[in-house]
Amino acid sequence: QVQLLESGGGSVQAGESLRLSCTSSALLRVRNMGWFRQAPGKEREAVSCLTWRGDSTDYPDSVKGRFTISRDNGKNTLYLQMASLKPEDTAMYYCAAASSTYGGTTCAEREFGFWGLGTQVTVSS
Repeated sequence: QVQLLESGGGSVQAGESLRLSCTSSALLRVRNMGWFRQAPGKEREAVSCLTWRGDSTDYPDSVKGRFTISRDNGKNTLYLQMASLKPEDTAMYYCAAASSTYGGTTCAEREFGFWGLGTQVTVSS
């Protein structure tokens, strides 16, 4: 089992930055990892994923150029640096780990079997 704990969320003004962290109980370098978000009344969507090799998947247009995913293998921690935040970025942000090790290349939810409880990000205009 993989346990994930997100932190770093909060309430900010538009244009400000936040860095989310996700601490894993298991090694990050053997699994694909991802950040997903769900806004009220909307379906959960992928924000960014990092393969076990360290390659990031393409970012959706809504966050491209503003969000950056990274990891620290020594700390077993995944990060999401968010800049120039917009009110439409308001959502619960979830960290997820792939069900299998050394596999998968996509950011599809079906590949992720371990999820954190989420951290809330609220951006006001």
